[in-house]
Amino acid sequence: MEVILKQDIKNLGEKDDLVVVKPGYGRNYLIPQGFALLATSSAKKVLAENIKQAQFKQDKIKKDATALAEKLENVKLSIGAKAGETGKIFGKVNSIQISDALKAQGYEVDRRRITFEVEPKTLGEYVANLNLHKEVKVQVPFEVVGE
Repeated sequence: MEVILKQDIKNLGEKDDLVVVKPGYGRNYLIPQGFALLATSSAKKVLAENIKQAQFKQDKIKKDATALAEKLENVKLSIGAKAGETGKIFGKVNSIQISDALKAQGYEVDRRRITFEVEPKTLGEYVANLNLHKEVKVQVPFEVVGE
């Protein structure tokens, strides 16, 4: 079953992508929740026109994301967290803390665009993956230090 996504869905696709899904997933979840619509011939024509009109806007967004990625290449963050004697922190460092640390240095990155390869649960050095655009990704190293 072919559907057109109305928004980004993790591990499936980005907004306005034409994807093939199993019929039950599309019919029982994606379409009723408003995440997708059925890919009929008229819907595909409307999608093509919308993509054509949005291309200029996407180029500008990609250009801005590339410029931000170049600035973020040399950034190193330090995140403070309360930790026990063994170095294990209480809770874990999350994307909100990384976003706030970047904002404090003058970089605006949405917290939903930040992921981790390894969840930071102890003191030490880690890497945060920033998905600034579907084609522009940058890794920012950060260190978790005890407070």
